[in-house]
Amino acid sequence: MPETKHDTTLATEPQRTSKEPRWPVALAVLAVGGLNTVLPEELSPGPYWLLLVIVCVLLIPTIISHQTGRHTLNEVLAHVVLAVVTAAMIWSLTMLIVGLPAHRETPLILLRSAGALWAANVLVFGSWYWRLDAGGPNQRDRRKAHSEGAFLFPQMMIPGKPQGNWTPEFVDYLFLAFNTSTAFSPTDVPVLSRWAKVMMMVQASISLTTVALIAARAVNIL
Repeated sequence: MPETKHDTTLATEPQRTSKEPRWPVALAVLAVGGLNTVLPEELSPGPYWLLLVIVCVLLIPTIISHQTGRHTLNEVLAHVVLAVVTAAMIWSLTMLIVGLPAHRETPLILLRSAGALWAANVLVFGSWYWRLDAGGPNQRDRRKAHSEGAFLFPQMMIPGKPQGNWTPEFVDYLFLAFNTSTAFSPTDVPVLSRWAKVMMMVQASISLTTVALIAARAVNIL
């Protein structure tokens, strides 16, 4: 009877030893709600505390669904949370632009509002990139390594790394979002997906608006 050869490939491949931590994203979303509290009432969609309360209420079932393994529900709730903070940020930015000709706000308040919206822009889009890249964190947790996705991280181009257990975490996407808002480019992370390119164009446009237009008006340059 011939010997049966066992495939030992899976046994020798490195395995993921941990899951992506979710708490940095939760803190980022809470920070967006906190930044909304520093905006004047005219720029906030409702009372200054409303967005932070909504975020807290939505985060509770989002975290519970992840902890209990209900990944589909977790993804739906996570998208809802991000959609809410994104809509609130765009609303505030629109109200700020509309109010510029009327000079309703003092330069100091405009500058503070522009800074808060710029920071919220980085946090919101960093969270979106983390949530959408390569199927999201729940899908990435099922893989041994991050070898494909919408962004080509430098670690993915190092020989042997994609076969290892490296995978991007929230800070990698936050760094990407920060570069997009400051340098208006992804710097060391090429963008491969069309949806990611569109989102980065939107993020860069928001950043350019807050920095070059609103901040300039706040210090009486315009």
